[in-house]
Amino acid sequence: MYKYLTLLNEIENLVKSGIYKQGEKIPSIRSLSASYNCNKSTVIRALTELERKHVLYSLPKSGYYVVTSKNELNQWEKTVLNFSSSAPDSMVFPYLDFQHCINQAIDIYKNDLFIYGTPRGLPSLIDVVQKQLTNYQVFAKKENIFITSGIQQALSILASIPFPNNKKVILIEQPGYHLFIESLQTLKVPVIGIKRTSQGIDLEELEMLFREENINFFYTMPRYHNPLGTSYSQKEKKRILELAQKYNVFVVEDDYLADFEKNSKADPIYSYDNFTHVIYLKSYSKIIFPGLRIGIAVIPEKLIEAFSQYKRILDIDSSMLSQAALEIYIKNGMFERHKEKMKATYYSRANCLISALEKNLKMCNQAFFQYTPIKNIAFHTYIQLNEQISCEQVIQRLKRKSIIVDGTTNNYLRSFHEKDSILKLNISNVEEEYIEDGISQILKQIF
Repeated sequence: MYKYLTLLNEIENLVKSGIYKQGEKIPSIRSLSASYNCNKSTVIRALTELERKHVLYSLPKSGYYVVTSKNELNQWEKTVLNFSSSAPDSMVFPYLDFQHCINQAIDIYKNDLFIYGTPRGLPSLIDVVQKQLTNYQVFAKKENIFITSGIQQALSILASIPFPNNKKVILIEQPGYHLFIESLQTLKVPVIGIKRTSQGIDLEELEMLFREENINFFYTMPRYHNPLGTSYSQKEKKRILELAQKYNVFVVEDDYLADFEKNSKADPIYSYDNFTHVIYLKSYSKIIFPGLRIGIAVIPEKLIEAFSQYKRILDIDSSMLSQAALEIYIKNGMFERHKEKMKATYYSRANCLISALEKNLKMCNQAFFQYTPIKNIAFHTYIQLNEQISCEQVIQRLKRKSIIVDGTTNNYLRSFHEKDSILKLNISNVEEEYIEDGISQILKQIF
């Protein structure tokens, strides 16, 4: 990693932690050069990048100062608290590190990046991903790994290809991932739902559906479910797999938040399979940035030919530049460092969210809503409203107070009848200092 990037990250962390305060002058170029044992040009490059990112600003013949935040500059302007978005906080995107990797990728792969690649993905990235997947207890052969243009592409392909069990219906948790639901309904793919709550799913109902409903595959988010935030236990995961094997149903396991797991023993369903019934999906959208558009699909042997054919027809190959940059980002150790930074940020916010909910719930009339505590959440949880409370009215009241929340209308199939009135609470775009007040305002507007 370049010295200026190390210096840049260090100064940025000092600003974020408040060591260098807003409006305060930071040490001189000469002082920083001596402290970090580097030349002045390295310091100037780091400070210039921080100025470009609006972390610092410079005054001629004076030095560099910490930028005063927008809220400090205009204390009368309302801060919008967005508890709706599940996208990662753009303020923690690794822009400069990844820019460095893109530049390196162009230098290293300049003869390969601007021609068509392979539908399976950049071979050198697959080598790196294969090793990385072992950290999640996913031990896959290289020939089973595909690089896709995000998880959405992998799901679209899986919803389209013929499966060897010759079944047609897709089973999906309710509520569930809204973009996949929208895709299935738009393409008129046969799909039915199974209710999921804070207690999980009814495994007896799951067996009945597997037995009677011609289920092709069961799409599930076992870890940090979207939008509920809950996770299956090891016992539940094993039982789901047992039923899938018994009734020859495939399981599509979307492990999109695997990087935020705190429990080292929380293995995916894939780890219990014999490489025949589980399709494992992993995303980089939540840990790096959504625009990267790179997903990983681990495909069983009997589906490889069909999956490869459909992917080749759809896009020939996924972005070679993004793939090459990601490979370098992982190999250089930048991914692991950024992951730890992201985890620390979100764990801190999640703990603040839990604390705020528990504190405010003691003072509220819970006849109007239910909240089930969830352990180890990374991004989100939810509040279930009494059926007499209008979710839409609560959302509109909060919007007028510059608090953005969302319900789960889009997280249900139109044909599914057991819909709960739920307010989703995501903390990925709400800074820690605003969470407690935001939760207090949300609960006050429910009744």
